[in-house]
Amino acid sequence: MTDDLRLLRSAGARIGAALAVAAVVVTPLLISSDFWMSVFIAAGVFALGGLGLNLLTGYTGQASLGQAAFVLIGAYTAAWFGADKGWPMLLWMAAAMLAAGLVGAAIGPFALRFKGNYLVVVSIALVFVTVHVLQNWDSFSGGFNGKSVGGISLSFLVDFGDLSIFGKQFTPEQGLFYLTWIVVGLATLAVANIIRTRPGRALQAIRDRDVAAEVIGIRVARNKVIVFALSGAMAGLAGGLDAARVGFLTPGVAESQLLLSIRYVAVIVVGGVGTVVGAIVGALFLGPLPELVEEFSDKINFTVPLVDQPLLKDSATSEGIMSNAVFSEILFSILLVVFLMFQPRGLVGLWHRMVASLKRRGTPTDDAGPDIEPVATPH
Repeated sequence: MTDDLRLLRSAGARIGAALAVAAVVVTPLLISSDFWMSVFIAAGVFALGGLGLNLLTGYTGQASLGQAAFVLIGAYTAAWFGADKGWPMLLWMAAAMLAAGLVGAAIGPFALRFKGNYLVVVSIALVFVTVHVLQNWDSFSGGFNGKSVGGISLSFLVDFGDLSIFGKQFTPEQGLFYLTWIVVGLATLAVANIIRTRPGRALQAIRDRDVAAEVIGIRVARNKVIVFALSGAMAGLAGGLDAARVGFLTPGVAESQLLLSIRYVAVIVVGGVGTVVGAIVGALFLGPLPELVEEFSDKINFTVPLVDQPLLKDSATSEGIMSNAVFSEILFSILLVVFLMFQPRGLVGLWHRMVASLKRRGTPTDDAGPDIEPVATPH
């Protein structure tokens, strides 16, 4: 029992954690490209939002397509307090988490009455309502014209917007990379500590048999509201960091935000539903896919037989079958279907299978690697 409560239960897990920390430290030292820094920051944003969604869906069994709404709320709250009001970094971060967390807590009671597809519909409605409010609340969001996030503070103890360590000057993108992944690391530790202790066991009991969980004394209603608030707060913080990355916000249309929510679902499915590490792995694998497609569209484009047209549209000539955005969404869809059909436990589950296979063959190896919790089969 004591071993089960350890944060890193095996040597493999400890080595994996050390390698992850080392990767965060050395990446900006090896890569100076602003594009690649932006790609890794976007992956970190998706990892943070994915951790919250995995806590809600993977560990508590509450289906949701509303993660984009919480990200939007956090982004605009950070822009309002951080850029417009000039609040310091910790305060606008706290405000973004609080605003999105309160909305999550307000949605939580719906989870007590609705389940499955009905709860999904409620979360979709949240996305449409959020987009509509932001489109029309000009004094707060700038409406359809958008809102600048310039001048937002990234300073706490050190200035991540103008970072200098041991005489080495980092670019703003490199500094934001460090900030984003430090936050992801802290969020990962927080979620891992929740999962391995009594509250986490309660959430998993609710996921598996909520009626039985209530019979044995678990306060199902309170836990469902709390986990919605936690998931929303983490997505709100992700939105605040993303606002600092992009520098300008527009509410877009509800359909595009709904697709963003689906991207968050794809991240945890591909990474591994019901695992802490899965959200991070899925974010690195899928999070920045649209940016990569846009950057390398000229290299992956080809002429489609029979129709004799390029696969991807050229912005200058408008020739081509589909835009880069449509192509990236199709890739998302294909990967999501493939993983659901052939690897429903995601990449982390595949890793566990490989380790188990090596053990059966008698190859000396450590426990299940860097994961913290066993992979839960998606419901």
